[in-house]
Amino acid sequence: MVVYAGQGDPRRSIELLWRASVAENRPGPKPGLSVDAIVDAAVEVADEQGIAFSMRAVGERLGRTAMALYTYVPGKNELVDLMYDRAMAELPASYPLDDGWRAAVTRWAHDMWEFYSRHPWMLQVSQARPVLGPHEFAVIEALAAILVSTGLPGRELRGIAGAVNYFVRGAAQTVAEARAAGGATGEGDEEWWYARSAVLLEIEPDLEKKFPMLHVLESDREPVDPDLPYLENDAVENFRSGLKVLLDGIEAAVAKP
Repeated sequence: MVVYAGQGDPRRSIELLWRASVAENRPGPKPGLSVDAIVDAAVEVADEQGIAFSMRAVGERLGRTAMALYTYVPGKNELVDLMYDRAMAELPASYPLDDGWRAAVTRWAHDMWEFYSRHPWMLQVSQARPVLGPHEFAVIEALAAILVSTGLPGRELRGIAGAVNYFVRGAAQTVAEARAAGGATGEGDEEWWYARSAVLLEIEPDLEKKFPMLHVLESDREPVDPDLPYLENDAVENFRSGLKVLLDGIEAAVAKP
């Protein structure tokens, strides 16, 4: 399921994101509710249920009805924007450069990787429409500040920042989908692979000869973590090796005369 940000009323959404207007000052019932409390509860619900959560579930988390929430937040569209930006407040707004830009980018990437693991529903909010909230800006600002320290011109840095951001998000997406697959299909990873690989090798015993280069890619592999399922192990390995190659590329660009 993909959700697009910025679907609510533009003015109301931006006001709430930047707290330009205080919802608690509006007329209506105010017993212990606030925009912040609603957003925090919605993040908790989404962490458990995914982005397809209901306003009713958020209300129940707060001991209120869904209707009570609308005094503070116009609807679910605006709430998703607020949740997305609030969750990003967990991430650092800056990174020290004492050990150089490479170490800082590595830390930024790992922080994002772990962040998506905590909030997999964030990966269901499309990047096609940014939320335009303060914490979303701050996360990209933190990466930009690291990359600017390389001395590369802005026209190059824009593409580099996008490549790093999309790489981390894509790798995290694979993990999130792998973890959700069992519950969604009713079949665990091991059962799925065992059943299909056995049939595939029975029907096509010369698979390695037909695709020898793929066999080279799969040779000499050891799991990053034996306790992780195959696809998740694959994603972790790809993240580590892919990030290294990306950083090597940036380093090569910095070294160019």
